[in-house]
Amino acid sequence: MQQPKAALAERIAERRWGGDDPRALVGEMRRSVLLVPVADGGLWSVRSGGVRWICGFTDETALARFALHHGPGDQPMEYAALLGARIVDEIVPTLGEPAGLAVDIATEDGSMFFPPVVGIVPEAVAVDTGDAEEGARS
Repeated sequence: MQQPKAALAERIAERRWGGDDPRALVGEMRRSVLLVPVADGGLWSVRSGGVRWICGFTDETALARFALHHGPGDQPMEYAALLGARIVDEIVPTLGEPAGLAVDIATEDGSMFFPPVVGIVPEAVAVDTGDAEEGARS
C-alpha cells in the first residue's frame, strides 16, 4: 500500500506555510484514504483539550513514525484504511463526545488537526453550534 506523497500531506504543507484555501484542505481530507491504527477493537484516539482526536495518517511512512513510539513493540501495528469523510461524517457522531481528526501527528511540522466544528463534522455534533452544547448537557 506504499504510495507517493499523499495529496493531503502536500495540502497540509501548503497550509502550514500560509498558502492554500482552508476549504480545499478540508475537501482533500474528505477525499483522502487515511490509515487509522486499531487498538482494543476500536480506532486509536487521544483526548486533549476536551476533544477526542481520532489519529489518521496519510501513508505508511507517517504511520510508521507513530508506531515507533506507540506501537505494540516488535509486532506490526494493525490499522484500518478509511476515507476521511467517513471518519468525520459517520464515526465522529457515534462517539458521544466532542471529537475531531488529527492527521500525521508524529510528523514534525506536518500534522494538522480538523476540529469538531461546522464545515468539518456534521452540524449536530459540532461544538460551535447551540445544538452540540445542548446535546452534551443531556
